[in-house]
Amino acid sequence: MGGAAMSFSPAWLALREPADRAARNKDVRAACASHFAKHETINICDLGAGTGASLRALANALPARQRWTLVDYNAENLAAARTALTAWADTTETNDGILILRHGARTIEVHTRRQDFAENPQCWSADTDLVTASALFDLASQEWIERFVARLAADETPLLSMLTANDVIVSNPAHALDRAVVAAFHAHQTRDKGFGPSAGSAAARLLEESLRNAGYTLAVGDSPWELSWSELLQTTLDGMAHAVGETNKVSAEDIARWRAHEREHLTVGHRDVFARFI
Repeated sequence: MGGAAMSFSPAWLALREPADRAARNKDVRAACASHFAKHETINICDLGAGTGASLRALANALPARQRWTLVDYNAENLAAARTALTAWADTTETNDGILILRHGARTIEVHTRRQDFAENPQCWSADTDLVTASALFDLASQEWIERFVARLAADETPLLSMLTANDVIVSNPAHALDRAVVAAFHAHQTRDKGFGPSAGSAAARLLEESLRNAGYTLAVGDSPWELSWSELLQTTLDGMAHAVGETNKVSAEDIARWRAHEREHLTVGHRDVFARFI
């Protein structure tokens, strides 16, 4: 393993949250909501929770009384989560460091835990009803994904995984160097992010295969970013150009030409999956 799992800054997570919210697959979310529709309460563990975006995106689809445990390696993200959730909620109180949020008809108890789960994927307690994760599994290795699923399946715990990157990157208008740049970017994505050599763009397929092999029934769907001109589009292209530059697979001159190309739209593919035992 490569040590502490990679994490992202609160600023980057805030920038991408609106695109993530728009991209999350509504049918997959509905399948999860339907599974828990008769529950009065639900206990959720969110891996790689960042600033709590999954809670904000899913709260209205889940039972009225919720208990979330937000797990992240980055203490700055967890502090930002408390701030962002306090601003998002209708009312907030604190009891022994635990946030109690009221948002519409939902009462939500929020626990935060700093943990590096690269070595041990199991962060959830025995009474957890649902494990969630967003934009996590493309950072992980195939071996880590398989260990994660094995431990999840041992408890027969449902999983809602959202925004796992796949191999779809399409710009409009296209550029002659798109294929070479995207191939180099995907190669860069397989570097070790703290979980061993990353599955990268293969992660969504590997996760779904592993879940099916473990006996889960899946609801799956695409959740692409559809980016028009925006700060996020520009930042994404800058990040791609920087990553490709580290691979030495495309010349600096060609990367500069590719980056200078004006784009009206960029599609960045992701997949969502809700997995449950029948």
